[in-house]
Amino acid sequence: METQQVVIAGGGPVGLWLAAELRLNGVSVTVLEERTEVDQRSKALTMHPRSIELLASRGLAQRFQDGVPKIPTGHFGNLPSRLDFSLLDTPYPYTLFLPQARTEELFEEYAVGLGATIRRGHRVTGFTESADAVTVRVAGPQGEYEIQAEYLAGCDGTRSTVREAAGIDFPGTPSHQLGWLGDVALDNPPPLAFNRYCENGCLIIVPLPGGRWRIAGTSPDGSTTEWPGDLTLEELREKTVAITGDDFGMRDPSWLSRYGNATRLATEYRRGRVVLAGDAAHQHFPTGGVGMNVGMQDAHNLGWKLAATLQGWASHGLLDSYHTERHLVGAQLEEHSRAQTLLLTTFTPEAVALRSLLAQLVDDVPDVNRFLAGKISALGVRYPSTDPTAHPLTGARIPELAFTDTGTGTGLFALLRADSYLLLDLTGTGALADRARDRIAVHAGTPGSGAATGVPGGWDEVRAVLVRPDGHVAWAGTEEDDSKLTAQADAAVATALGARP
Repeated sequence: METQQVVIAGGGPVGLWLAAELRLNGVSVTVLEERTEVDQRSKALTMHPRSIELLASRGLAQRFQDGVPKIPTGHFGNLPSRLDFSLLDTPYPYTLFLPQARTEELFEEYAVGLGATIRRGHRVTGFTESADAVTVRVAGPQGEYEIQAEYLAGCDGTRSTVREAAGIDFPGTPSHQLGWLGDVALDNPPPLAFNRYCENGCLIIVPLPGGRWRIAGTSPDGSTTEWPGDLTLEELREKTVAITGDDFGMRDPSWLSRYGNATRLATEYRRGRVVLAGDAAHQHFPTGGVGMNVGMQDAHNLGWKLAATLQGWASHGLLDSYHTERHLVGAQLEEHSRAQTLLLTTFTPEAVALRSLLAQLVDDVPDVNRFLAGKISALGVRYPSTDPTAHPLTGARIPELAFTDTGTGTGLFALLRADSYLLLDLTGTGALADRARDRIAVHAGTPGSGAATGVPGGWDEVRAVLVRPDGHVAWAGTEEDDSKLTAQADAAVATALGARP
């Protein structure tokens, strides 16, 4: 029987990113994807700032940005007041509009280049689990076969075979609101990131590569549990005209679809030797274009933890922390997607008043704008610490510190590795420069000043930071005595590596 360390069910962006993260750690992995080729429908097309940071941490950001529209604002519930991403502490204060098909092609190229095995036309049908292995049953073009793996990852969507076979519950609420979308050519397109809300519905129009446009919206007739049939170009035209007064020269659709607001969250992201990520773990109304991004960030959190567990350098309970951290993010996703659904699908005078009030807050209170932008962009994600004495930055995502004393302005993202922690020595004295060891890289330097390039608020007194492979803070120290700081850093490293000598 064939063996692999990890089998991944699902070859979409989430499964492919997880495969790449595992290969960066030297883990053998096979991805099984039912589709025989990449789905050319645009589907998820928004890449948010935090996801671009993940690409940057693996040296891929420029590859995804070339020739791709960059939108410096976002939206919450399609409010008329846009979220200003320039308020965020990131070198990527914008979203990329990239069709999912292109994202998958780039991710697959990347994962295969790292040594991942991708099998298209192969579908996971079930599995059996023992104390030390998972035997995965697969239906392929040449018939059924089995693969024995140490872990099975379900990245196979909301109807996940892996989740169901594992017996993991997926509670939530069924769909009772329908939205609609179309990817079309427009002879007379509106301004970039056009949005409109009125008594006839809510709509947003955004550009796609190749001169095409995505139109997505909701309307009062969307409150239903009955399927109204497939969306047609004429219906899309009628809804667009009803909301905006114009069809913008709409023609030549490449994709027409409806989508619902079913909202569900898996009760467990890990059970035994089975883990879930992406839509297999959470389902929601596609508000703000966050779905693929949350899934990719699931995979980024999971990859190094699963690899560390397989290779013996994980601290106690590290793999369990995947559920603890990402299930919390999934619950937050449920909350803000449901709030946005109300704003997007309700057209009463009370809803108009609520939208007006929230828009004023976004415009007039920068902290509200920043908070909501942090939610949508995922830059605001902070994992909880179980240590009440931990520095407040523990669990936060590390910003892109630029080290000016290297002579090249090296950014922190370029220093991150999928298979090692990064110990930052910010003392200016090189107190920790000799603390490198297996799975611990050290960088001693002095960050420059300025948001997104130097030391942002809350970091002024920090003298040392232990950064996880996924770019979140494992430990931060402010001790001014170098010898005491070194002892604290050693203790933090020992804890991160399971207290090994």
